[in-house]
Amino acid sequence: MNQPREPMLNVPAVVVAMLVVLGLVHAVREWLLPDDIDRVLVWTLAFVPARFDSGALTEGILPGGRGAELWSFFTYALLHVDWMHLGFNGIWLLAFASPVAQRFGTPRFVLFFAATIVGGALAYLLVHAGALTPMIGASAGISGMTGAAARFAFEPGGSLDMWHGDRDNADRVPAAPLLVALRNPRVVTFVGVWFGLNLLFGLGSVSFLTGDNQSVAWEAHVGGFLAGLSLFSMFDPVRSAPIAEDERTLH
Repeated sequence: MNQPREPMLNVPAVVVAMLVVLGLVHAVREWLLPDDIDRVLVWTLAFVPARFDSGALTEGILPGGRGAELWSFFTYALLHVDWMHLGFNGIWLLAFASPVAQRFGTPRFVLFFAATIVGGALAYLLVHAGALTPMIGASAGISGMTGAAARFAFEPGGSLDMWHGDRDNADRVPAAPLLVALRNPRVVTFVGVWFGLNLLFGLGSVSFLTGDNQSVAWEAHVGGFLAGLSLFSMFDPVRSAPIAEDERTLH
């Protein structure tokens, strides 16, 4: 009897839809919009800290007005510098958003992704208050997915547990509480490497990716990652792993 083959890429539909939307937005900007209209669109949808500074005198100058003070917390993630920027984000989105989407389901995943996008914008605003520098890209949300994946992927039987043979339920293993997870050496190492790489990129530029001297919004990455790491339990539909008796005594 022939057994059904597992697909090479088991990507949830919501992740595919997200990639399609991001690709269509950039294609329209790249191929259909004149440069002057594209600039207006970017300033309307990008996250600009100066919008929230009453002393910046931007009212009536930046397109979008009061409405942009609300929607730009989300819409900045729809825009990318170029195809290389979008492609790089798309690869990481496939890698880390897919297991989270499998675990959460579409409604929870969409809400969680939005929360991490907002977390990234708030972190960027905190560090760059009043700056007239637009931030674009979905990296904060992808960082949030990375933080969320760290909460369950290293658990016994998780997708990054190399010693476990059964992969069928790898994305459904119970996750440990945050403080317990942060005592897991593999999680701590993963988080440390992630922060190290973002510090490295933040001190330089992404010119090797885009060909331009575009600075990396590492603050938004950190904000999204911390949001994903800390808000994970609020969205997780899988029952948390019980805390061992010896772990309770450490609190």
